[in-house]
Amino acid sequence: MTAYAFRPMSAADLPTIQRWLGMPHVSQWWHDPSEQFELVSGDLGHPDMAQFIVTADARECAYLQCYNLSGWNTGFGPQPEGTRGLDQFIGEADMLDRGHGSALIRAFADQLFASGTPRVVIDPDPANARAIRAYEKAGFCHDRIVDTPDGAALLMVRDP
Repeated sequence: MTAYAFRPMSAADLPTIQRWLGMPHVSQWWHDPSEQFELVSGDLGHPDMAQFIVTADARECAYLQCYNLSGWNTGFGPQPEGTRGLDQFIGEADMLDRGHGSALIRAFADQLFASGTPRVVIDPDPANARAIRAYEKAGFCHDRIVDTPDGAALLMVRDP
């Protein structure tokens, strides 16, 4: 069984993030790598955002961000106080289609629930079938289509 760890991201990780954002399987859904890099690097230290480098059996393989639903992210409608949102991608192409996405999201959400988080939400592009399947396997349920700055998204929720 793969052991996943979530290490807080630092400025030293930015070259890895930049490389991953430029990978075709990431930029297909995260879009313009330069724009996304500016957003991700600009969120380092933001009080509503926690960013992590995910390791699978000690190998760095993914990026995950966990955020409070706050004034800068209100498009998901009313949610229980303390709800957290997640965004992630697997950066290493050879780690795709091996069950890592659903397993790491499940592991991270389980940690959030153990610390008292009442709900976790995620909002994939409705056309991103791979991500939607992974989130379903991680226990997320379809809620509704929502409008985001990046366009329509499928809001998916998971409660403890």
